[in-house]
Amino acid sequence: MKALITGGAGFIGSHLAESLIAQGHDVTVIDDLSTGQVKNLSAVASSPRLRTHWASILEEERLPEFIDEADVVYHLAAAVGVRLILERPVETIETNILGTDRVLRCAAKGGKRIVIASTSEVYGKNENAPFKEDDDCVLGPTVKSRWSYACSKAIDEFLGLAYFRSAGVPVVIVRYFNTIGPRQVGRYGMVVPRFVRQALKGEPITVYGDGEQSRSFTDVADTVRATMALSMSADAIGGVFNIGNGHEITVNELAARVKQLTGSASPIVHVPYEQAYEQGFEDTRRRVPDISKLRATIGFAPQFDLDSSLRKVIAYFQ
Repeated sequence: MKALITGGAGFIGSHLAESLIAQGHDVTVIDDLSTGQVKNLSAVASSPRLRTHWASILEEERLPEFIDEADVVYHLAAAVGVRLILERPVETIETNILGTDRVLRCAAKGGKRIVIASTSEVYGKNENAPFKEDDDCVLGPTVKSRWSYACSKAIDEFLGLAYFRSAGVPVVIVRYFNTIGPRQVGRYGMVVPRFVRQALKGEPITVYGDGEQSRSFTDVADTVRATMALSMSADAIGGVFNIGNGHEITVNELAARVKQLTGSASPIVHVPYEQAYEQGFEDTRRRVPDISKLRATIGFAPQFDLDSSLRKVIAYFQ
């Protein structure tokens, strides 16, 4: 099989590339390196099964050619991370919406299978956790740029499903829930690498808000395994799927766990959202997936618990 991964030098994309190549597939990666890194692909850089192109999906003239050559397209290119979204709001919207539109237009011409990476952020302020795929999206006001990411990814989903319904394009939507693992960086607001880096350096572990907001963290190996299985499942076409772990933990508990596993003496301190991000910043209190649909479709069950995932992140930073 020939696969194209947009955003393939990113955190999840690079792990996906490794797994596909390990299974004997040919992989083409396109990435503008705005958040991805060449070194993320170092483990497969010498493989004859890997081709790389360092360009934006919005500007690369050969994108239609790459998609035409592929059997399946994994569209992971996106602006990600709360801090990046607040710092570069125009780039977030353009990359997520215009990039997805261009990829879908090219995929539609050849009827290519395409997996569109979405996010648990689309559930917004919905308080009915654990979330099911057909639950309402409850987004905040447009005057708060924090919600532009969730809105842009929701539009990506609408676009993908529209192409499926109107043109028969075999589209699969995957909503990632807080994927963690080696190569994830904390500079754009990702909490686990930030906590681990702070703990290892003996710096204060900074918890934003009161820390009682809860999340469900997914090992990147589980995320990649589910993504690949869905891309090859006929039953998944035209569907939306949560990809997550389902185990819920508060951010306070996460900070304590990181401190314990690293053996750190770092104090755990709380920082107001206004100080960490912007005045009037809104966060979601719970973000936990219902993965029953994923289980029913591909027989998925997470293989890694939180402690094992955290240990891999800690080893990576060490």
